[in-house]
Amino acid sequence: MDVARLAAVDAAQAARLLSELREARLAGQRGRIAPRPVIEQSWGRMLRSGVDPDHDFRSGLLSADEVRRRREESPLRDLLPVLREGLLSVADVAQHIMVVADADGRVLWREGSSPVLRKADGLGFELGADWREDVVGTNGVGTPAVVRRPVQVFAAEHFVRSHASWTCSGAPITDPRDGRLLGVVDVSGPLETMHPATLAWVNSVAKLAEARLREVHLNALERLRAVAAPLLAQLGGRALVVDADGWTAAVTGMPYPQRLALPKPLAPGRRWLPALGLCSVEPLAGGWLLRAADDPAPTGGGRLVLDLAQPRRPSVTVGGGTCSWSRELSPRHAELLYLLAVRRAGRSAAGLAEDVFGDASRTVTVRAEMSRIRRYLGALLEHRPYRFREDAEIEVLLPADPHDLLPCSTAPAVAAGRGPELRSS
Repeated sequence: MDVARLAAVDAAQAARLLSELREARLAGQRGRIAPRPVIEQSWGRMLRSGVDPDHDFRSGLLSADEVRRRREESPLRDLLPVLREGLLSVADVAQHIMVVADADGRVLWREGSSPVLRKADGLGFELGADWREDVVGTNGVGTPAVVRRPVQVFAAEHFVRSHASWTCSGAPITDPRDGRLLGVVDVSGPLETMHPATLAWVNSVAKLAEARLREVHLNALERLRAVAAPLLAQLGGRALVVDADGWTAAVTGMPYPQRLALPKPLAPGRRWLPALGLCSVEPLAGGWLLRAADDPAPTGGGRLVLDLAQPRRPSVTVGGGTCSWSRELSPRHAELLYLLAVRRAGRSAAGLAEDVFGDASRTVTVRAEMSRIRRYLGALLEHRPYRFREDAEIEVLLPADPHDLLPCSTAPAVAAGRGPELRSS
């Protein structure tokens, strides 16, 4: 069912149909219509995690001091002018409110129509409230944070019954430097204020906010480049200057890499980095000077830990040589590394395309993603077929509940991995 189109014509009828559908699903029955896939998947997560659809659970609000502290430390603070300019005036007229939450789902800013703000208070949608999906069910803050894409939740698509009089459209905001989730911007209001274009509008403004972050980052790289250029001109051999996130500002004696994978934390001294081998690390204002050494790189395969135990934040940690480093993974990279970890013999590009998309012809996409992965795991990966090195020690940390294995993934092989046969292999 096209919920947005039906709701635009008759919001009350759409709400009744969704309520009927939700009740049927909670009773384990099939409804007359099917829920949208993003909603059905979210409901499945709620049922598995034990969220009570009839209980409006509210965790403790953050104190005013803690809200202020988080606001001061949040990179979202610098994006408020963009968000307000793009959303607030229209939201107020349309009887909506704008809500900005951090990566933990905590509401840090809330502005807009005063009557709607009072209605939001009745739902617990207050400053400092915890609106993670696994706390308050399917919603326009917590669900976009889980699936990492814009989501509109209308009426009874909310898992908790008391939220069925509400509609919300949320979009995640990610840091363009490292893909890290910074938070979610959401426009919400009473059921009758729903408009089919709201989600596209909110997502467009979220993209403008990310573009602002990208502009700030490029300006910072330019300042670092001005410092680095005369310094590198005096050096021989291979060297480069990168910012704290590994983005390259200047280079000499070697091809220009757009970005290097850096260990966190990185400390001055002699370190081994996947892209450079052994090198000396020297701090600069706003970044690091990396000078490649002539010593041979470590020959051991090293150790890799793929942490999938936290469904929302998969990560990889690599140990070897003189240091270790960690990196949060995108959903697609987490899928591919999981599949290579459980199939140590390796997979061709066509095999991985079949595993991930159910379509062996989508090899171009797989090769592009594997190329990106090899930029930070090149020393541990081989190709033809894609596989981990035989001498590499690979450990996979899985969630306690099999259904929480990459819960947003629709890859056929990952779905199979939620069963006992592949998890135990």
